[in-house]
Amino acid sequence: MKKKIEMSELKSAVAEASVETKTEENVAAPVVREPKKDKFGRSQAVGKKKDAVARVFIKLGKGKITINGRDIKDYFPRPVLQMIIAQPFVITNREGEFDVDARIVGGGLSGQAYALRHGISRCLDLFEPDLHSALKKAGFLTRDSRVVERKKPGRAKARKRFQFSKR
Repeated sequence: MKKKIEMSELKSAVAEASVETKTEENVAAPVVREPKKDKFGRSQAVGKKKDAVARVFIKLGKGKITINGRDIKDYFPRPVLQMIIAQPFVITNREGEFDVDARIVGGGLSGQAYALRHGISRCLDLFEPDLHSALKKAGFLTRDSRVVERKKPGRAKARKRFQFSKR
């Protein structure tokens, strides 16, 4: 037989539980994140967008950005892409303070630029955890998970159909 619980008993149990949870012992201290750096004083992270993957290293420096051994102006000649890459530094007021070394594979130039921005943002978050809220608010720490839809059999592309002929 199941015991019937009266409403007054239930209310008193809930009240006791809420009093217990508000004691000082149960309140957790805010988590303080430590900077993560290797023995060379660098932080490392991976950024992704579509098929592009960027391995990014940042360290204190003069603001030099190197991608696959080439300068940013040589690798990304379009000013819009250079602006996209610099956004994490602009948002956090750290322009010209960090040297960036990145290895990027896959995707096109636009996807690579966004992957690099994602990687730089994650590196800055590891290097200076205080910047987390600014980067998160700007949406730079979130990976854009959209990828190309696969081609289906019997179709020209993922959704496009072959021309229909009645006769």
